[in-house]
Amino acid sequence: MKKVILAYSGGLDTSCIVKWLSEQGYEVVCFMADLGQGLGQGENISAIEKRAYAAGASKVYIKDLQDEFAEDFVLPALKAGAIYEGKYLLATALGRPLIAKYLVEIAHKEKAQAIAHGCTGKGNDQVRIEVASAILDPKLEIIAPVRGWEFKSREEEIEYAQMHNIPIDVTKKKPYSIDRNLWGISIESGILEDLEQEPPESAYMITKGPTGTMSYAKYIEIYFEKGVPKKIDGKAYKLKALISMLNEIGGMFGVGRSDLVENRLVGIKSREIYEAPAATILYTAHKELESVVLDRELAHFKEVIALKYSELVYYGLWFSPLKEALDKFIESSQQYVSGSIKLKLFKGACNAVSRKSKHSLYKKELSTYGKEDKFDQKLAEGFIKIWGMPYKR
Repeated sequence: MKKVILAYSGGLDTSCIVKWLSEQGYEVVCFMADLGQGLGQGENISAIEKRAYAAGASKVYIKDLQDEFAEDFVLPALKAGAIYEGKYLLATALGRPLIAKYLVEIAHKEKAQAIAHGCTGKGNDQVRIEVASAILDPKLEIIAPVRGWEFKSREEEIEYAQMHNIPIDVTKKKPYSIDRNLWGISIESGILEDLEQEPPESAYMITKGPTGTMSYAKYIEIYFEKGVPKKIDGKAYKLKALISMLNEIGGMFGVGRSDLVENRLVGIKSREIYEAPAATILYTAHKELESVVLDRELAHFKEVIALKYSELVYYGLWFSPLKEALDKFIESSQQYVSGSIKLKLFKGACNAVSRKSKHSLYKKELSTYGKEDKFDQKLAEGFIKIWGMPYKR
């Protein structure tokens, strides 16, 4: 009997896959990565483990990878300023290469011949997991049941799970596909597929809508050291705990929602809604701090790099040579990104109101229009003539 390591989430698709692969003659070993989905209002890890065994798994691996996820995957993307198509902070995309890394590791440990996943043939995650796995071990067979099995809808999968007494948390009335980790939540399917419909409040998990948020503003100060967030309001936190706290605070004030019709890697457009309170807060603070300490040419070029970096992450090329090379550039750009940013959170908005850094390039005596002005405005005439010289005919 061939052994396969399945990336198991505990959701509808992968729960059905365990049973389906068993019926095809495979011994199924499930691997679940805890990337933060078990925190707060997330799913219960022990319940998911029981679900895997109920579906027919011979063994279940559960690994708490939250610290590794935060330090080695989230942090590089934050330093890069990576956002896909201006809205998506890449929570799911950042988790996939880490899952692939451990799929391969467990396959080696279990002497398995294959790995499997529950990604659809329409989505990006199939590419992210398969490309990363192939880079790490090209000899492993990859099985993707959803691309070829007999089920044509989530409703049919629900009926299959119910027929085999597989406990699931999805119903036909709320058929959302949800992926959650420490960095954010991705939500799709159901009514969200109708572009004319506003996402219902019931679809959101950790953020409050404008009418449900606090009636007052919340001010928080984030301190960075070489691009790494270290403190909230003067208190030091490890990165995982810092992100968790900001998710809670940001969610209460409605920060971090986005509704995006995005261009998937496979060429189709899809609509997803995202919740990423901590990611939104940290990205805003980090970018505001960079605006103070980076010179113009570095700041502008880094925006180009951020765009490319977001594409590499989204396209599943985390382990690619280009991404590794960009990491070295980005790390060098963070040398002076130290200081604090005070943010105002109010009814979904997140805005910087104060900026402090010992490396600040802002000089009030040069930018002011008051009596402290030390800028020699007479120099501007010569500058303009030289600057415009190439364009005179």
